Amino acid sequence: MWVYGYYVETKIQLLQWMGKGSPHPKKAWLSQSKIKVLMVVFFDWKGIVHHEFVPNGQMVNKKLYQKVLVRLRDAVCRKRPELWEKQTWMLHHNNVPAHTSLLICSYLAKHLTSVVPHPPYSPDLAPADFFLFPKLKTTLKDAVSKPERRFRKM
Repeated sequence: MWVYGYYVETKIQLLQWMGKGSPHPKKAWLSQSKIKVLMVVFFDWKGIVHHEFVPNGQMVNKKLYQKVLVRLRDAVCRKRPELWEKQTWMLHHNNVPAHTSLLICSYLAKHLTSVVPHPPYSPDLAPADFFLFPKLKTTLKDAVSKPERRFRKM
C-alpha cells in the first residue's frame, strides 16, 4: 500500500454547521502529496500483526521479502503466542513474483509455514482492499488532520 504524506479531508471531516443565510465557506483545493512511502502490512482478524516501511528507492523483491518474513515470524511469536505455539498461523499473500519465487517458497517450507493459496486473478479475494486499507487510511487521515501537540508543564 502506498502511504502519502498528506491526505485531503474526507466529506465528513469537511462538514460544519452554518447559520441561516451565512455564506458558504471557501475551501482550498489541495493536491495529493508527492511524498509517498510503500508500506508492507500483515494482519489478521484481531488487527495488524506486523508492518514496516520499505526504504526509499528499494524494490520489493524476493530478498527483501524474505527479510520481511523473518521479522513477521518474530512478530507472530510475540503478538500471537497461541498461534505460534500450536503452529496454526497461516500466511495469505498474492501471486506477485516476490511472493511466489523459489527462495520464498523454500523459506516457508523450511519453517513449516502454511500458505493459503491465492487464485490467479480474484480482486474479490483481496481482504486488504476491503478490511485493512479503509481503516488504515482513515487513521492516517485523522493523524494528519489533527497533529499531536505536546506542551510542557511549567
